[in-house]
Amino acid sequence: MSDYLPSLSALRAFEAAARHLSMTLAARELNVTPGAVSLQIRDLEASLGVKLFERKTRALDLTAEGADYFSTLRAAFRLVREATAAITARGRGAVLNVTCTAGFATYWLVPRLGRFETLHPEIDVRISASHRVLDFRRDGIDLAIRHGLGGYEGLVSERLVDDELVPVCTPALAAELGEKPAPNALASFQLIHDVYRHDWQLWLEAAGASAVDPSRGPIFMHGNGAYDAMRAGHGFALMRKSFVEAELRDGALVAPFPIGVASRLAFHLVYPGPALERPAAAAFRRWLLTEAKG
Repeated sequence: MSDYLPSLSALRAFEAAARHLSMTLAARELNVTPGAVSLQIRDLEASLGVKLFERKTRALDLTAEGADYFSTLRAAFRLVREATAAITARGRGAVLNVTCTAGFATYWLVPRLGRFETLHPEIDVRISASHRVLDFRRDGIDLAIRHGLGGYEGLVSERLVDDELVPVCTPALAAELGEKPAPNALASFQLIHDVYRHDWQLWLEAAGASAVDPSRGPIFMHGNGAYDAMRAGHGFALMRKSFVEAELRDGALVAPFPIGVASRLAFHLVYPGPALERPAAAAFRRWLLTEAKG
């Protein structure tokens, strides 16, 4: 009996269900049905002769024995994952797959990425820049950076970038405003909108610019259209300060108005809990949070 080992699939089912305290979420992670997870756990309990869960109408709790077993199994699975990552990374370095919007990649992540590569030359960061919401398991994604309110079901969400939005333009267009312009001067210029089209209304209200129509101007729904149009001198675009800090510092762009407005929406680092068991993912997360703090 001391040499007996339960099946790996049963142990995986128990570990996932114990981590989520949900048969449904465990099934989703393992890509099986909740019934299959439940059956595997019942077979495991029968073979061990120990009850692992207290099953309630709408809840799942670990028994004392289940909690002890889960603690040991979780550590064991972590060791297996780390050993697997180490042996598959030999000779080619660790590969880390990150997804984010094209704007975040262009304005924030890529300009800073060299600093991470200097710190961790052994990690190959691969960025998928897309507005499409990808599936972590199906698409092989380790970490995601998403724009929204946070609180994604079944995932860890950490607020990453939420600095103020400010109007920016080319130096030539700023010169047309004159010295110390009032926000209402924007009534004579084109406002350029991106997919977050209500941000201009929020900024104009905060600036007290009642003479400016917030709905006026073209809307760019995809990619970096709003930024590109602004760089071409076609008007003013609202940008996060951290996205254009280098261009503002170098004088390539100008923020004529010191007023900034915070948005409820922010960029969040999003990932499944077990993702940080990979050393490469944990290192990238630490670096991202440090960079975001400035």
